[in-house]
Amino acid sequence: MRNPALLIIDVQNAILRPAATRRQAENRAALDAVIARIAILIERAQERGVSILFVQHDAPPGHRLEKNTPGWQIRPEIAPKASVPVIHKTECDSFFETALSAELQARKISELIVAGCMTQYCIDTTVRRAVSMGYDVTLAADGHMTEDSGALTFEQIIEHHNAVLDGLSAGPHSVRVVPHDQIAF
Repeated sequence: MRNPALLIIDVQNAILRPAATRRQAENRAALDAVIARIAILIERAQERGVSILFVQHDAPPGHRLEKNTPGWQIRPEIAPKASVPVIHKTECDSFFETALSAELQARKISELIVAGCMTQYCIDTTVRRAVSMGYDVTLAADGHMTEDSGALTFEQIIEHHNAVLDGLSAGPHSVRVVPHDQIAF
């Protein structure tokens, strides 16, 4: 029996570095658009009684995502309600030394719908780990974001990861990459 959960990763106030790129305004606008799409996914999940879990990166002192600072807070547009679990992590892998696996098992989750930030780090690592752990994964193609990195624009990074992750499998479990408005809960 299918039992999906919506997993939202690292959508925090300071997720993008302040001076990471000459295209900072474009990065911020794209992030705002992704957050609006994630808000739609949250609303649809709530309407259907689907479990929602947030992952929040706890960085060390001095980092832009330092725990308990304004930059560390989850963006207010999608901030979880008190009853929604927030999984705290310190690495890219949302499963590594966290309570995520236990939370999913307690809810008997069989499928993850993933959205959030940073595409080439936390999204990629968590999606790959989830499928190898026996979850079917749907990645919202237009529901994850990163920033420019070196010679690559955020658009190129997202496009690359959407192509690479779509169809990735481990045994009978696989990853599908589809636009947010085509995700069925």
